[in-house]
Amino acid sequence: MANQFMGVIKLKISTKGRYGLEAIVDLAIHSSEGRVNLKSISERCGISEAYMLQIFLILRRAGIVESTRGTQGGYALSTEPSKITVGDVLTALEGPFAPVVCITEKAKHTCDRYKKCTARSFWERVMNTLSDVANSITIEDLVECYKSNIPLNTELDYYI
Repeated sequence: MANQFMGVIKLKISTKGRYGLEAIVDLAIHSSEGRVNLKSISERCGISEAYMLQIFLILRRAGIVESTRGTQGGYALSTEPSKITVGDVLTALEGPFAPVVCITEKAKHTCDRYKKCTARSFWERVMNTLSDVANSITIEDLVECYKSNIPLNTELDYYI
């Protein structure tokens, strides 16, 4: 039975990942202003400050951002935008790019079918391709796209 989505694998990034990536790009764009407060980031991104705080706590624990308290406090990237990849941000917020749980490290030790699964190599290739793409694009690349208002010019020529 064919349908319009045949051949398309639906992999979804949650709002936490999407909003977190958008917020990190916003933070990088405004980094010349010094520490940036969450209220200004959440207003520019149209995301609630409470949800933004949850996202930034995760990013701080992952070492992607650092924070300072007080009236002059706020958030800053922990390193240059050219050294932070989309993969770093999404992995911190979403976990590994595993399209199925059975190819995660934890499942390798708990799944009885792991060694004899015929589809495992396909799922591993999907995971590796997603990781390769996400790790090849930096936050600086996205900032440059924003500044030039031109979509990211990266040819994604991957075959699975």
